[in-house]
Amino acid sequence: MLRSIWMAKSRALYRDDVMVTPRARIAIDAAALGLHLPGGGSRAIGLDGASVTILDAERVRRFVRMLVIERGHDRTHLITVPERGAIAPRAVPVPRAPDDAVVLDDADWDVLAHWLAGGGRLAGLTVGELARLAALATPHFAIVIGEVAAIAALDQVWEEAGPLRGGIEVEAALAPLRRAARDSPRAAEALVAALALAAAGGRRRAG
Repeated sequence: MLRSIWMAKSRALYRDDVMVTPRARIAIDAAALGLHLPGGGSRAIGLDGASVTILDAERVRRFVRMLVIERGHDRTHLITVPERGAIAPRAVPVPRAPDDAVVLDDADWDVLAHWLAGGGRLAGLTVGELARLAALATPHFAIVIGEVAAIAALDQVWEEAGPLRGGIEVEAALAPLRRAARDSPRAAEALVAALALAAAGGRRRAG
């Protein structure tokens, strides 16, 4: 009997420890970030002229990473999932995430934070980084990302070309985008745009 009570309490504690927090979905565009909230609402956050801060924070005594987007008087807080990494009561204090902070999947948060920390630019990103960004983009921006990925792939092909280097094909350079396209409609649209531009660019350079 005592064992049964202990196991029931353990299961209850375990369920509390692995609580599932509703996540928002994001749609990244060149000048705005769309948030599709778990309750069904949506928000648009302008990125032109915005400042970005990335820091450690806590929510319900759980460690999170927090991305703060400020534009004028508007401030948006985006945090990682607060389901792991309990903070000890005597640990070094960190800022508390606001109650209205929006929770994102860790992977989505990482992609967005990395892109915004780099100034929201596409130039200089690898095909792999562009592929991850395309998977979270709006349809229009996904096409733009695909075209940038094509340029990056062509640059890689021509940099590695030569009789002593062996070189690579455009398809190989675009492999990260092709893999992302298997799971993401937006990445698939980016891949179509990338292949079209790469084919035209390859013909121009060959000529």
